[in-house]
Amino acid sequence: MTNLSPRVLLFDSGVGGLSIAEAIWRQMPAMQLSYLADNAFFPYGDQPEKRVIERCVTLVQKALEDFPADMVVIGCNTASTVVLPSLRAAISLPVVGVVPAIKPAASLSRNRSIGLLATPATVDRPYIDRLIEEYASDCQIVRVGSSDLVRMAEASLEQGSVPVEGLRPIIEPFVQAKVDTVVLGCTHFPLVRSSLQQAMPETLNWVDSGEAIARRVQYLAEQQGVAVSLEGRAAHELLFTGNEPVGLDAWIARMGKGRCHLTTDFPGSQVTPRRGLIRSDG
Repeated sequence: MTNLSPRVLLFDSGVGGLSIAEAIWRQMPAMQLSYLADNAFFPYGDQPEKRVIERCVTLVQKALEDFPADMVVIGCNTASTVVLPSLRAAISLPVVGVVPAIKPAASLSRNRSIGLLATPATVDRPYIDRLIEEYASDCQIVRVGSSDLVRMAEASLEQGSVPVEGLRPIIEPFVQAKVDTVVLGCTHFPLVRSSLQQAMPETLNWVDSGEAIARRVQYLAEQQGVAVSLEGRAAHELLFTGNEPVGLDAWIARMGKGRCHLTTDFPGSQVTPRRGLIRSDG
């Protein structure tokens, strides 16, 4: 087994996958990431499925040409629901998708009332019904799909929060149902977890998929014969098909990863893309 960290290509429609990146870095700080956000086409939840599949497969293939990786993580619940079969057929690398954390939420809930907060494209998917039937059939599941919250989270990098008053109409169904556990079924939402907690202080548990994805990445790396280092730091690329998200440097500073230097175009986008490199300090 070699003593090197693998490189992961982490793909999302916007900045939501940064919550997955953060979970991976917490567990494996030396893991190398190439983060690709298709923010020129954001949000995916408002787009036709066929177009989402075409863009995901094309962009991932092009990114892998310039930034070879050992595995791909789709850090977007909406994309994971529609693109995984096509992407797995198109590339030979392991592909990890995101599944809303219904199972751990059911194990945590005391009053068996759970909120599912996701995009409109996710909350009513048949696979959500299957997850509930398999892991939470004895629970009341209150589903809320909000594209507005996705946009709020996308714009939250500068402050790391959103106005609590703006959240209250979105989460009112959870308040009425007295849920004690909320599943953050969109990777954007952990970015504004602190604001959600302020808006619903009585809620005991806020559950997302970040740690589970990090464990899966570590497992697959070890299956490939790579000993994942749990110490040290690495350099990471940030790639965007659209403009640099406002507040990106502020997020990087909060993460303690150094300064983002945007320098290089990413090929194949519809607008001028740029590449950022986060250089570690040690």
